[in-house]
Amino acid sequence: MSGGRVGVDLVPFGRVRELLAPGAGPALARMLSERELRLCSAPAAPDVAGIAGRLAAKEAVFKLFRQSGQTLPWLGVEILRDDGGWPVVRLSGRAARLAREAGIEGIDVSIAHDEPCAVAVAFARTGSGQPQPLAPDPR
Repeated sequence: MSGGRVGVDLVPFGRVRELLAPGAGPALARMLSERELRLCSAPAAPDVAGIAGRLAAKEAVFKLFRQSGQTLPWLGVEILRDDGGWPVVRLSGRAARLAREAGIEGIDVSIAHDEPCAVAVAFARTGSGQPQPLAPDPR
């Protein structure tokens, strides 16, 4: 029997518009790979919903690693598309190492977006067969 864990994140479209604003600098290029940027480009304007969805998915994936005190390896987590257009997760570098250390064998992701935000859910398949510990009740 294998286990799993879930990560969820939400990104407001306004956050993406701020990243795309003139004078915002190269922050988006440090968060999305060239392949991801190509997937989110359109002839008239950038795909704000697509960018927000990818950023939310990356953050949801990072939550699966359960690493406190670490920064998200933005370019090491890519949210690409398979032949059918479904989002797929590709890990490299430090992100791949963090996933291995967390016992993650595979990651599935689902993204939804509608003004004013995008939401992503990431599910990690783990081979531990052990239930994931629950956080203590803060009460």
